[in-house]
Amino acid sequence: MNSKPSKRPLKVRIKSGKGRSLSSKRWLERQLNDPYVARAKHEGFRARAAFKLSEIDDKHHLLRQGARVVDLGAAPGGWSQVAAQRVGSAHGSGKVVAIDRLDMAPMAGVEFIQRDFLDPDAGDEIKALLGGAADVVLSDMAANATGHRRTDHLKIMALAEAAADFAREVLAPGGAFLCKVLQGGTEATLLAALKRDFSHVKHVKPAASRSGSAELYLLATGFRG
Repeated sequence: MNSKPSKRPLKVRIKSGKGRSLSSKRWLERQLNDPYVARAKHEGFRARAAFKLSEIDDKHHLLRQGARVVDLGAAPGGWSQVAAQRVGSAHGSGKVVAIDRLDMAPMAGVEFIQRDFLDPDAGDEIKALLGGAADVVLSDMAANATGHRRTDHLKIMALAEAAADFAREVLAPGGAFLCKVLQGGTEATLLAALKRDFSHVKHVKPAASRSGSAELYLLATGFRG
């Protein structure tokens, strides 16, 4: 997949309307002016986030044909779409299991579970659907923003740490874990913990991540089991 967005003038401006906050106005402007949003719609992806995973996989080759993949907090399904295409699950060559508390419309090659991945039985249910341990665990989860930078950072890091614990539960030896984090102090704690359990751990920031965003991704490969 060519991951370069098409060029498009950034000219859309939203007038402040009754009942619309400044933050919602800015968010809507970003969406309307974002070439990845337009491209996702054009190419049939459910979210612009699909291009983040595509770019990461183009470089690091996580999603090989036949792999068994778990997508945590999957709705609306952009990452699951990419995973299903690349492992071949729509054609019987691999498995993708998506899980989210929110509902998600069905898609070819993806088994969806509507529940919290923190539920005690979620890991066993996912492994049963996969037919064994996972090769890759993905997490693009982000907690709802409060607008308070420190609070938002702690919330997303708590999600990342929970996702890492889940990955340790379901991954096969040699497996990989990819999750969203935010730059900041407590990120170092998660980084150190992953280095104990994986052979290689690094930060990655795909071009599809907005340049002004503090989001990064932690990529851990070579799970020691």
